[in-house]
Amino acid sequence: MIHVCFGLYDKTGRYSKFTGTTICSIFENTTSDVTVHILHDNTLTDDNRDKFIYLASRYGQAVNFYNVDELCAEKLDEFIEYFPTVKGSHVSVGTMYRFLLPEIIAPEIEKLIYLDSDIIVNLDIKELWQIEIDDKILAAVPEILSYETIEKMEYFFPLCKQGLIRCEDYFNSGVILMNLDLLRKAKETIIDGLKFFEENPQPVGYPGQDIWNYCFSARALKLPIKFNQFTLFARYDEESLAEKIYHYAGGNLGHGLGLDLNDSFNWLWTNYFIKTPWFDGDSIGRLYEGFLKVSGELKRAALKLSSIMSGKTRSFVILEKDIDMLVGNFSVRDDEEVFAIKSTLPLQKLINVMNVSRGKKIFFILLPGFEFDRLEEAGFIRGEDFLDGYDFLTKDYKLNKIAYSLVSKM
Repeated sequence: MIHVCFGLYDKTGRYSKFTGTTICSIFENTTSDVTVHILHDNTLTDDNRDKFIYLASRYGQAVNFYNVDELCAEKLDEFIEYFPTVKGSHVSVGTMYRFLLPEIIAPEIEKLIYLDSDIIVNLDIKELWQIEIDDKILAAVPEILSYETIEKMEYFFPLCKQGLIRCEDYFNSGVILMNLDLLRKAKETIIDGLKFFEENPQPVGYPGQDIWNYCFSARALKLPIKFNQFTLFARYDEESLAEKIYHYAGGNLGHGLGLDLNDSFNWLWTNYFIKTPWFDGDSIGRLYEGFLKVSGELKRAALKLSSIMSGKTRSFVILEKDIDMLVGNFSVRDDEEVFAIKSTLPLQKLINVMNVSRGKKIFFILLPGFEFDRLEEAGFIRGEDFLDGYDFLTKDYKLNKIAYSLVSKM
């Protein structure tokens, strides 16, 4: 029996479909017996609970529910006291339920696969289940396999910059193979980790993941990236679909999930979603209403952009390898500047260039992971002095941002 677990906080009642889609992808790709364990609170509606049961029964699999509000409310409140800001966030609150696993899951279950709900398991999950973790407390994919450089790791993950965790050891917590026997013996380690972050708040909001790393990064088996591949980076590297576990993190930023089915990763998610009981007439109706609303918003945005551009010329900052983007998306004129760079552009150099043209030009910046907040710190105004150029790509980026919002409301 393979055991898979999710943490579910569903304030609007519309987040369960993401968990259900992940579960469907597991059932579709394995012939093994699977038991799904859902840690939830009182936000799980009867209707969504029935849909989870129906989905499991249709594939001849099992699903168990654990209401943390009823089973261990005091312990959960104790955990959340360390992070009061997570209350009300479906991502953070749901991920905090993982700390309750030693309290909730039956002692005869020795190991468990924990998954976030923005995941598609496009392989037989038995492949992950059969990995021997021996004396390790967990197994997970290191973030360094996605971010590639120490500099990027230190920017996004302060624990690495502070030297508390080696960059090579810091892992993503969206997919974890857990040794529950050892985890049950590490309850005090988790409490110590929670206390540390209460006393040393971090500037970047990954509370659940940071705690797991602070507690267990030195006791984690490193998995290959096929077990937690970000769709953001797979798209950027122009990868084809493969037998991997895909992570659609960053959907609200336009990186994760969209409705353009010419994109193979959007198609993959949709292919599983339509096989769930959440794909129904009501969801299609809400999607249509969303498109009507977005249509009006786009018209207003076009008028606003026209006002912003009045009396200004455009300049573009883009990677050399992406220069073809400008032809299909911006119709660049001969009198407009294009700064085509090989890899990175020193921030101060860009600031100096923008200072010379302040008020005369607006800069469209198309650089992956660019630190726009640093330009604002330098006194430039988003929407007047610079814009995120990816927002204006006709192919997918802007539409994906819109589409994620629409999918979330279905």
